[in-house]
Order: sequence, then C-alpha cells, then structure tokens
Amino acid sequence: MDELRTVADFETPAAERLDPVHYDYFAGGARDEITVRANESAYARIRLRPRILRGRGEPDLATTVLGQPTSMPVLLAPTAFHRLAHPDAERATARAAASAGTILTAAMLSTVAIEDIAAEARTVAADPVLWFQLYLQRDMGFTEAVVRRAEAAGVRALVVTADSPVLGHHERNDRNGFHDLPPGMRCENLRELRGGEPGHVRQVDLSPELSWAHVERLRALTDLPILLKGVLHPEDARIAADAGMSGIVVSNHGGRQLDTAPASIEALPDVVDAVGGRIPVLLDGGIRRGTDIVKALAYGACAVAVGRPVVWGLTVDGERGVSRVLAILRDELRHTLMLCGCGSPAEVGRDLVWTGTPC
Repeated sequence: MDELRTVADFETPAAERLDPVHYDYFAGGARDEITVRANESAYARIRLRPRILRGRGEPDLATTVLGQPTSMPVLLAPTAFHRLAHPDAERATARAAASAGTILTAAMLSTVAIEDIAAEARTVAADPVLWFQLYLQRDMGFTEAVVRRAEAAGVRALVVTADSPVLGHHERNDRNGFHDLPPGMRCENLRELRGGEPGHVRQVDLSPELSWAHVERLRALTDLPILLKGVLHPEDARIAADAGMSGIVVSNHGGRQLDTAPASIEALPDVVDAVGGRIPVLLDGGIRRGTDIVKALAYGACAVAVGRPVVWGLTVDGERGVSRVLAILRDELRHTLMLCGCGSPAEVGRDLVWTGTPC
C-alpha cells in the first residue's frame, strides 16, 4: 500500500487480483470505449491559472451538498457488484466512506442490502450520510418497494440514473459471456420485491418508454431529495431544474452507455450555465487527480464523485484500500487549492480556468 502513491497506481494491482472477466466488467465501457478514455484525457486539455499572495492559509475542504455535510467535495459514485472485488463488498466501502466523512451513493445493484450498508456505516460514524442510486422501473410498484427500503434504511437522497433506456453494449462482456452475477451472489436490494424473485440483474426493467412522467411519479412517492444522474445536454438540465429536481449529476455513466458521448468535464460548463444556479450540479467521470477536482469545481460543480478508483482500492485492500484512495484525493485537492490561492472549494471560480491555447 505504501508504494501506491496515486489513484492511478491502484488499477494494475487490482487487475492482477481480479478475475480477468470481472476486471473487464469494471474497467470496460460501451463499444470502442472512446468515451471511457475521453473521461480521463479531457482533463489534460484544461489548464489552471493560479492566484498568488492571497494569504488563505491551510484550506478547509468541508462543504455541504443538498445541505448535507461532507468533509470534502469528493463523493463515492454508485458502482455495482462490489462482492466481485472483495469479500467485504459494499460493507467495506461504506465503512471507508463513513470514516472519511464523505457521502456514499449505494448502488441499486449492490451485493449487500441497503439496510446492511447503512448499519455498517454507523459502526464507524454516528450519523453517516448515505444516498441511494435508483433505476426507474415501468412498474412503479416495484420502484416504490425499492424506495421504501432505502427510506427505511435512512438514506438522505435518491440519485436517479436517467441515461439508461437500454444498457450500453459492452463488447468485453459479450466476449467473456458475463451478463449476470456468479452463483451465490445476488443483487440484495432486489430480493423478494416481485413474486419472491431472488435478486438478479434481469429483474431490472429498463425501457425507452421511461419519461419525465415517471420522474414526476417518483417525486410524488417520496419526500427525499432527488438528483438526476446522466445529464449531458443543457436543455435536459433546464427541464430538470424546472421539474423541481434537487440536483443533477453530469455523467456519461463512466463511458458505459453511449460511446462517443462527450467527456463529463466537457459537458459540464454548458449544463452549469443552463441551470443558472437554481439547483446544485455534481460531476462524475474520469476524476483521478486533485487537479481534476479543482477543474470541475472551477466549471461550476459543487462536488465530484469517483467510481472506478473506489473499486480498485476495494480490490487491492478492502476498506483500507478505499480509505487510501480517498486520502490521496483529499491530499491532492488540499495541495491544489493552496497552489491556486484558494482557502476552500467555495473560492474556486471559472477564472481559474485558463482559456488560452494549450501548450
């Protein structure tokens, strides 16, 4: 662990530990994986223009998202099937997030039930902040049953993944014949919600018929804040704000849905401008460095979320690996803010982004 100095350092040892089929599932994306690569490479084309002699001192990284506290503007994105990565699965991830004082968005397709994830987080923090990611279903009764479980577990927001009328076509998975969990593993949040079904991926009913009307029905089902995840187009951002969403997440699903979609960071400025400050905007996709976080903040995100790096950390050393990934990002963020002359994430503005010709 001491030799793993950057977030990127975790992927190689994770690949060595994982079944190659499961590594391909986590690492891969849609079609030619152009968007997967673009999510990371796009940050290299953005330059930061620091301020000097501002006397800000040691930065305070703490912030709030939807009025909910987090020790830094770095959240854990929803990622499925953690038991493929480590026996402690989402339990280890929940403990690491709670110990770091940041927000975990538990995936609907978790291999540990949301009730157990919440209980595990409470073993290390008195009042951890936990969100829940949801795929809307045409069967609103099924959707409601999932939501009620999440509410009872104490989650504080729902993150609705809206970019999946169908699943993206993952050619790595096709070649490997991987389309569901191995025997003995289940999507625990789906158990016994419809006809006693045991909790498998095929229970999730994605459909191009899903629309804003389904979002409105969800809004009527719950008082929890709702964030819409998968927004890339500014017009969809405006509609989301008009529809009373509590926030949006600029995301291309880690490049796992529409290949050749823009990198999340490329889409962010137009979405932020379209929203006009009415609701908070978050970003996920490609965050690997503290400089990446600051660039997203400069373009108007209130926080970012990380997905694959968490899985690599979990694979390498369970809870300790996830904690190490979060600690690296925290330290790099702190260092970048100091170099940019900022005393907190709130002081990062678009003026820090240099718009000249890249070298």
